[in-house]
Amino acid sequence: MVEKLLHSGLRWEKKEFRRNEFLKISGSTDTQIYFVEKGSIRIFMTDENEERIIRFGYTGNIIVSLDSFLSGKPSEFYIQAIKKTTVRIASKKDFYEFIYADEEHLKFWISVLEDLVIQQIEREKDLLIHSPGERYARVLNRSPKLFQEIPGKYIANYLRMSPETLSRLKKS
Repeated sequence: MVEKLLHSGLRWEKKEFRRNEFLKISGSTDTQIYFVEKGSIRIFMTDENEERIIRFGYTGNIIVSLDSFLSGKPSEFYIQAIKKTTVRIASKKDFYEFIYADEEHLKFWISVLEDLVIQQIEREKDLLIHSPGERYARVLNRSPKLFQEIPGKYIANYLRMSPETLSRLKKS
């Protein structure tokens, strides 16, 4: 369905981001939705000058600063390219016109939102689990492609462990 979305007549602007370039910074309002055509992205916030990664996006994923996109208010999240990344960007206005124009489009958006809610619940469970090994196993089982697309130092941050602990877990 995501491919259908790209060829639907919805206006997408294609844009390239260099490694470490920001798509969105903390304190800004995000009224765009992103489709990752190639590359990888992280969504994070800072807590006492420490980065806290909450989500990744890579080839084929839809990424959005959902809190800001839905509320129209500024968000604490940053969205940053991990490596050279090509995205297609659609405005919230154009996207909403698209989804409300056809019942199938609306059903697609509802399924995207439902999937995001389920992912967020799984993420919250991960954070509540004390054992680094169990957190690693859950994420590996749920998203094996993550370990092919995202550098280990970012995965370690996401899993709330040191890169050394992640390395040991991968070897065992």
